[in-house]
Amino acid sequence: MRIRAAVALLAVAALAGCSADSSPMPIAKPFTTTLGPSPATTERPAPPKCDPRASLAPAGALPPPGKMPAGSYMETIQKRGRLVLGTSQDTLLFSSRNPFNGQIEGFDVDMGRQIAQAIFGDPGKIQIKVIGYDKRVSSAADGSVDIVADTMTANCERWVDVDFSTIYYEAGQKVLVSKNSTAKTIEDLGGKRICSVQGSTSFDRIATVKAKPVAVARAAFGDCLVAFQRNEVDAITTDDTILAGMAVQDPYAKVIGDKISEEPYAMAMSNEHPEFTRFVNAVLERNRADGTWKKTYEKWLSALGPAPTPPKAKYR
Repeated sequence: MRIRAAVALLAVAALAGCSADSSPMPIAKPFTTTLGPSPATTERPAPPKCDPRASLAPAGALPPPGKMPAGSYMETIQKRGRLVLGTSQDTLLFSSRNPFNGQIEGFDVDMGRQIAQAIFGDPGKIQIKVIGYDKRVSSAADGSVDIVADTMTANCERWVDVDFSTIYYEAGQKVLVSKNSTAKTIEDLGGKRICSVQGSTSFDRIATVKAKPVAVARAAFGDCLVAFQRNEVDAITTDDTILAGMAVQDPYAKVIGDKISEEPYAMAMSNEHPEFTRFVNAVLERNRADGTWKKTYEKWLSALGPAPTPPKAKYR
C-alpha cells in the first residue's frame, strides 16, 4: 500500500476539530466509521430568516487608541490591559502553533491583533485563549473571550446567540485529492471514498453529489488526512482554507474544483455589547481601505493565490 510522506504530529493536530458545521451548539452523536449518509440527528427549530452577512454599522469615526468611550465594552478591555481572543491552535495558515517559537499565529490571529491595535495602539496586548471547535459560539456568548476569530461561518442560526462582524474572508467547500488524480471536480469522484467530519455540513453535502461518491465519516480532519495518506480514502472535502493547510503539508495532494458552498467567515462577539461589534466593524472597514487586509492576506494566504478584493461590508 502506498503511504504518502509522513506528517508531523503538530501538523496532524493542526487539522483536528475543524469543519463547516453550521450549528451553534453541536449535538452529541455516537461516532461511527460507517460509510454512507450522515447519521440522523435531533431536529432543531428552523433559525429565523436573516442576512448573515449583514452586521451592525460603525457608529462614526474610530476613537484614538487608548481613549475608548466611557462606559463602553472597549473601555472595559482597555482597563483590563489586554484583548482576549478565542481561536484554535490547529488550523494551519489561520491559527496554528508555530513549532519553533510556540506562538499561535496566522490570518485569524492577526485579525484579532488588529482589534487590539485599535484599542491599545499595540497589537501585542492580546491574550490568545485556545477554545474547542464546539465552544466557539458559547465562548463568545458567555464572555469567556472578548472575540472569536476561528474560521467561523456566520449564519442565521448562530446570529441568535452572538453578534458577528462583517465578513472578513470568503471561504467555500472544495475537495482535496492525490496529485495523480485526474478528477477536476467532486462530480468526477463517483464511487470514490470521500472523507469529512461526521455531523459537518461538508459531510452532509457529499450525499447531494449526483455522481454518488461514498461518504466516509471521521471524528476530525486530522483523521481524514491520515486516512487519505494511508489510501483508506480517495479524497477529503471541507472548507478550502482547511484543505489549503493540508496541501501545504502533503506534497502529494492538491485541491480541485470550484467552491461547492459559501462559507463567509466573521468574528463573533457577545450580543450584549453592540457598541463593540460596531467598533470591530469600523476597524475592519478601515483595514479594507488602507491595505491592511491585503497585506495580512499576502503574509499568510499567498499559497491560495493572489490577494482578492476583500469582502465588502454589508450592514443591517
